Amino acid sequence: MFHREALRSSIEALRANKFRAFLTALGLVIGNASVILVVTISLTSRDYILAQIQRIGSNMIYAQYETGNSGAVATADADFIKVADVEAVRERLGSRIVAATAVMNSFDRMRVQGRERDVAIIGTDEYYPAVRNLDLLSGRFFDGSDVRQRNHVALLMQKLAKQLFGSEAAAVGQTIKLHGLQFSVIGTFREKVETFNLGELNGENALIPITVLKYFAQIERIDPLYVQARSSGDVEPLTNAVRAVLQGRHRPGAVYSVQNLVAILSTAREIAAILTAVLVVVSAIALIISGIGIMNIMLVTVTERTREIGLRMAVGAARRDVLEQFLSEAVLISMAGGTAGILIGVAVPLSVRLFTDEIQIPISPVSIGVAFTVSLLVGLVFGILPANRAARLNPTEALRYE
Repeated sequence: MFHREALRSSIEALRANKFRAFLTALGLVIGNASVILVVTISLTSRDYILAQIQRIGSNMIYAQYETGNSGAVATADADFIKVADVEAVRERLGSRIVAATAVMNSFDRMRVQGRERDVAIIGTDEYYPAVRNLDLLSGRFFDGSDVRQRNHVALLMQKLAKQLFGSEAAAVGQTIKLHGLQFSVIGTFREKVETFNLGELNGENALIPITVLKYFAQIERIDPLYVQARSSGDVEPLTNAVRAVLQGRHRPGAVYSVQNLVAILSTAREIAAILTAVLVVVSAIALIISGIGIMNIMLVTVTERTREIGLRMAVGAARRDVLEQFLSEAVLISMAGGTAGILIGVAVPLSVRLFTDEIQIPISPVSIGVAFTVSLLVGLVFGILPANRAARLNPTEALRYE
């Protein structure tokens, strides 16, 4: 029996039991679709999380005063990061950084939607919007001249602007009172990437020049100092350099926390890799169960077709021909189910792209290749036992089988 004849016989046998062949292949359909979808979801989640972190500022370094040596005689006020420290960082690390910016925090009472309550005020400079990746909604950010000339200008965060004036555009040109002074609203903004109030921005902030806020603060304290590295490969060395600058300008007992987002990015990648591995193992179990199902059905098929096998051998079919025929049936079932599963696994993410362009869903060619290869191996590995059993039947006994 030639290979073509074995394949034709296998197809005819499967057509004779279409529903059983479909149910047998269904496990491969589910297993392969699961493998591709799991990898796709994992890649999409990983890329989304990493993109969010990177948009916050993967090259960003942030520093703040942590604590001091209790045995030191210097006061805590002298240990705090000052505006002069920010200038020193700019001077010493100028060629290696994009910008360094300072943040001073304050609160004042404002009437918002008919009620008096505290509003967070941030004093900063013209570099803050770029370093913190802010999105201008209307108006403009303040510039260097606003900071140097101590202009009474303010920017409102989106939520606060809506609460005070109804919309972002309506807030521009309005006047608000902070610490007893009139400030002209020159713009409104929001974070490009939501930080869930983990930083100094809480959704209801007002920004004013740091040179103005300094005169209302009882203690000059920069918390935090932000530095944006020019190169991602220089983030770790720059982190140590910023720490050295701060420690060199303050007493030995002062301790400063200087951190970056590199560790967070690395942790996110590791978690994504672990989750992907776990989910792929679960999908692989589904494929193994499918393979056991194929083997079970093929063993039943061998039993049902014992007389047919005996007849083929009696008219001259070699054991190798019988082996090839039943192995072909197992491979056809697994490949048909595997191909259908791959098509479903690819079609789902592709269909999502028709409804939204905001989320890019990557389809891994590796996962498709692995799914196809596994389908072939499942048919070969789990089909070899039934096929071998059929090939070893005694022709005489097979013809007598009832």
